[in-house]
Amino acid sequence: MTTTTDSTTPVRHLSCIDAVAVVMGIVIGSGIFMSPALIAMNVASEGMMFAAWGLGGLLCLCGALCYAELAGMNPRAGGEYVYLTQSLGRPVGFFFAWARITVIQTGSIAATAYIFGSYATAILPLGPRSPLIYAVSATAVLTALNAAGLRTEKWTQNLLTAAKVVGVAAIAVVGFTVAQPEASPAPADTSGAGSGAFGLAMVFVLYAFGGWNEAAYVAGEVRDARRNMLRVLLISIIALTGLYLAVNFAYLRILGLAGMGDAKAVAADAMTRVLGGAGGTAVSVLVAVSALGAIHGCIFTGARAVSALGDDFPVFRSLSRWNGRFKTPLNAIVLQGAVALVLIVLPGLGKGFEKVLGSGFKAAVEYTAPVFWLFFLLTGVSVFVFRMKAPNCERPFRVPLYPLTVAVFVVMCGYMLYSSIAYTKMGALAGVAVLAAGLPVYLIFRRSAK
Repeated sequence: MTTTTDSTTPVRHLSCIDAVAVVMGIVIGSGIFMSPALIAMNVASEGMMFAAWGLGGLLCLCGALCYAELAGMNPRAGGEYVYLTQSLGRPVGFFFAWARITVIQTGSIAATAYIFGSYATAILPLGPRSPLIYAVSATAVLTALNAAGLRTEKWTQNLLTAAKVVGVAAIAVVGFTVAQPEASPAPADTSGAGSGAFGLAMVFVLYAFGGWNEAAYVAGEVRDARRNMLRVLLISIIALTGLYLAVNFAYLRILGLAGMGDAKAVAADAMTRVLGGAGGTAVSVLVAVSALGAIHGCIFTGARAVSALGDDFPVFRSLSRWNGRFKTPLNAIVLQGAVALVLIVLPGLGKGFEKVLGSGFKAAVEYTAPVFWLFFLLTGVSVFVFRMKAPNCERPFRVPLYPLTVAVFVVMCGYMLYSSIAYTKMGALAGVAVLAAGLPVYLIFRRSAK
């Protein structure tokens, strides 16, 4: 890579539909195939379950309105890193970028890669280390596709997203039309379904919705971003909420609430009951494709935050360079992929690593959730800060019902931060510890900041 082919300017090549595909491709990952069972275990009734999903959609809508104002003011690559740096200061921005590359984004890539490996192994096993082989291979290949150029990464994401949306919609259609409803569902065990359990249920609801905010990271590459970012966010949230409510109704109609809570793989169990072994295999393929799409989207957007770090800290300037040939933040993509591969490989080095890092879907949520919700809360606060610090700044879009809408988002983020710590275990502490490890790194390099 030479300086003659590098630049620091992203290319505005994404249409509104392309950006929606990125967002929905990230959100429709493993969550909607894993979370419903954990949510059903922690609610007292069917009504409470749908209330949790509806509340999750409402919170995301409030958040989307906040992000639309922030993205309109700052239509450049970097997303929350840009908002937090400009509103709350460079230290907060640095810690966010650190968290993205060590906990939030790379942890999500690694966890989703293992889910892909598990389901791909069910289809075509490759030996005792088959899940690891699939996870490493998928991450490496999709990192290479992201690095290879804009056209490749855009169409890869669009195709994977289309396949996932069609697949999830098909589950809903089968549940509504083909399946016979559960005649006499066993009563759900509500002994632990108090307010605390509902808080834990909301952690998993919002994990399933996780990723809509990734639209902020493509703002610098969306055509006419000041006008289109609101459309991208609203279309994504409304479509996702409708799709999630429909597919959960299908699960409930087939399995009942208690059956959902007992399911090991709720989507596969539901389709196996209706369509037999072929249905279970089809869902395994769908989950594998969904995981691939989520990994690809996380790689795409995650590298944009890492790239933005190089704009403010000259020591990391190489990360901010956009390759002139491929028109991608090549160095940032490679670094992110390397960290994700380390997180994938570490649990396989021994029981000690697995005990600290955790394994499986639940552990991955615990690891990422507290750090994720901390910075989500701070991003909501940044809307208030910008309104006070820059009241006359151009805002193509303003949050309606301000300050109520922003306050609802901030309060809910605070509640989710509390729930993610109070009702989870060692995984949460591991994520917080990795975030704290960024302090000495910042102290070493802060003098190099612009």
